[in-house]
Amino acid sequence: MAISAELVKELREKTGVGFMECKSALQESNGDIEAAVTVLRKRGLASLEKKSGRETKDGLIGSYVHNGKIGVMVEVNCETDFVARNPDFQTLAKDLAMHIAASDPRFIDKEDVTEEVLAKEREIYAEQARSTGKPEKVLDKIVEGRMSKYYTEACLLEQPFVKDTAISVRDHIAAHIQKIGENIQIRRFVRYKLGE
Repeated sequence: MAISAELVKELREKTGVGFMECKSALQESNGDIEAAVTVLRKRGLASLEKKSGRETKDGLIGSYVHNGKIGVMVEVNCETDFVARNPDFQTLAKDLAMHIAASDPRFIDKEDVTEEVLAKEREIYAEQARSTGKPEKVLDKIVEGRMSKYYTEACLLEQPFVKDTAISVRDHIAAHIQKIGENIQIRRFVRYKLGE
């Protein structure tokens, strides 16, 4: 059975589990969302939904400097100081800092993109779409497609993870939440480039 992206998205929103795990669970359950949740729970993955609501008051600042030209600091939060001292968590923070240095995101998540920036981007994409001479009825779809690409380029959690481009940064963090057993969130980051 072919599993639609919308179905996978629905399961991801319901469980907080990564794309590939959701797709696999949906294939195993023949597209039944509730059965897929059960499959994920049996695998120990669906508990992420519960963890995502828990407060993250501890953590650490991960940093990375590339050839003395680009420097990044990222605050990665977790629930306890015990996890903050965990080598896997520390590696995650370092990897996230390296990813930010390489990919230069502007925002953490889609919700962080300001209305002003969204309006400007939509205007640019609409003008580009009009210049192609395509019919007016398809212009909105073209603009939405380009906005989706914009989120993938500008939002940290939507970007393909630099060490494994088959998964997003969001999925990489979700895998660590599953492995470590605590909620993990990126609170903020700053990226410096020499001369900017």
